[in-house]
Amino acid sequence: MESNVNSIKGNNPIVVAMSGGVDSSVAAALMNKDYEDVIGVTLRLYDEKKVANSKTCCSGADIMDAKKIANTITIPHYVFDYEEIFKKNVIEPFINEYRSGRTPIPCINCNEKVKFLDLLSFAREINAKSLVTGHYIKKVKIDNEWRLYVPQDRDRDQSYFLFTMKKDDLDLIEFPLGDYKKDEIRDLALKLNLHVFDKSDSQDICFIPDGDYKKFINKSIESDEGEVVDVDGNVLNKHEGIQNFTIGQRRGLGVSQDEPLYVKKIDKHKNRVIVASKDNISSSTIYVQNVNLITNNLPNNLYVRVRSTGKLLNAKIKINEENEATISLASPETAVSPGQACVFYCKDEIGTRLLGGGWIHSTNE
Repeated sequence: MESNVNSIKGNNPIVVAMSGGVDSSVAAALMNKDYEDVIGVTLRLYDEKKVANSKTCCSGADIMDAKKIANTITIPHYVFDYEEIFKKNVIEPFINEYRSGRTPIPCINCNEKVKFLDLLSFAREINAKSLVTGHYIKKVKIDNEWRLYVPQDRDRDQSYFLFTMKKDDLDLIEFPLGDYKKDEIRDLALKLNLHVFDKSDSQDICFIPDGDYKKFINKSIESDEGEVVDVDGNVLNKHEGIQNFTIGQRRGLGVSQDEPLYVKKIDKHKNRVIVASKDNISSSTIYVQNVNLITNNLPNNLYVRVRSTGKLLNAKIKINEENEATISLASPETAVSPGQACVFYCKDEIGTRLLGGGWIHSTNE
């Protein structure tokens, strides 16, 4: 059902973001059991014909799954065309980051600048009671402040991808899956007769269905040959474009040495890829930009995570008035990559709490 906002106004519904996967489907079903007025919304983000039957999220097949789930649980379902917005705010920045020698995370940009930004705007416009998503994260109110925590199922933790959430938005957003394990969600889906109960989880970047991001990038960026050098500037090889490299990369360097070499730095201005031994690609200081905090005050016992599957690292965080932060790690970390997120955490009596984060600009060398 394609629709406009005016046809939905006045009902004060609960809006569920439905991607067509098992998580958002169960979230919609749980809301529908407890509330009378629930609607599902799915965003069409790109040409669905190109990615149908892929392992991505939000493909054409996923839209059809979301429609079918909505019919199963008998709630209205709306599909909004956000293809141009998605291209502008996610795909183009993704390409530009690689062009600049950085390693982007498009899922965070999508959450911040498409899914939450526009869905929250839509929810407010129709006076919705809440916006519900199937993210694995826990929301708890303590001392009159909403706090976000790593979920019960730590293997499904999505807190790293949600550090850009705004404090003022937490009154409106609900995350009903925070206390569930993934296998419990699949069991619930089966009991609720949701046909996606055994649907595979999305694995790839949604707009790159075959997972080959280098091929995708090289279609959009003209290759510019440069040099692969060591830390002393000695030329070891030629390369066909800095977009083909990421910090910490070992394979595909075309360099043969007595010890393995890794990408230490990507120099856009000199069009160079600098490589070094593993012992020489660690950083103890990280410089972060565009910091967002989901709390009024940072506690003392702080940790950061510099990659989505990375461990929590003990750290000190100093934030200036320009929302830039200097992160001092207790122990050096290897392959910290500009363009990735540095996400802030602490631990308290409830669990591991998400505090915010920012974008990695550079590191000490």
